[in-house]
Amino acid sequence: MKITDESQDRRFATTLARGLSVLRAFRPSDDGLGNAEISERTGLPKSTVSRLTFTLQSLGYLTHARRHDRYRPGPALLALGNVASASISFVELSGPIMQRVADETGTLALLSVRDRGRVLITKTWRPQNVSSIWLEVGHRLPFKGSSSGHAMLAALSEEGFVEAVADAEGHRGLDEETAREARREAYTQLVTEGFVIANPAVYFASNIHAVSVPFQSRDLSEPVVFTCGAMPKDLSMERMRDEVGPRLQAGVRELERIMGQGPFLTRHEI
Repeated sequence: MKITDESQDRRFATTLARGLSVLRAFRPSDDGLGNAEISERTGLPKSTVSRLTFTLQSLGYLTHARRHDRYRPGPALLALGNVASASISFVELSGPIMQRVADETGTLALLSVRDRGRVLITKTWRPQNVSSIWLEVGHRLPFKGSSSGHAMLAALSEEGFVEAVADAEGHRGLDEETAREARREAYTQLVTEGFVIANPAVYFASNIHAVSVPFQSRDLSEPVVFTCGAMPKDLSMERMRDEVGPRLQAGVRELERIMGQGPFLTRHEI
């Protein structure tokens, strides 16, 4: 677990932070995790992990019912996620809008948030009767080389940007210079086009094309990002620029109107 300025504060509960880092270690593709794997992912000693997983399992946040030696997210986490989703008003309001965007464009629509040094997919809307790319809720995208990541870099406050770059710890070669370049380029795209398209030549996955638009909710202290993605054969650069990007932008503008908010860029500069 990385040491941060906040962790030096007397109010910082280190044991709680370690427990949460255990929960954050899980990925959608995992077939459960043992204590050794959790220890490797979190950097915590095995003895500490053992105590934390026992406690989290006792409270229902982890379960190992299917295979006794491997933990999985438990029902208490599901309940907590549902409470969080219900308490953040724009999440429910965005559902019908983003489903229409997905259906009309034939792309996978995503909602992503910053998760320290990555961008975490928290919700997806799959197009009806169309096969879509493999990204799922819980998948973490890099800041460098993803449209979602570049849009997030552009949308963050200066303080949030600096924190995100530090949290990324050089992932995929992201340093402050390259991050600022991506931030400036993405912000320029938002001003001139209304959406962000990362250069496919540097994209983190060669089988994905994507376009993104940030959104700042009054419910949250940081922006979130809406994205539409598909395989390159189904989503060319031209189609992203001429069709899907403008449609996604229109969807986010519709959400802003429903929320009684002005356009994001009128409230944000870098």
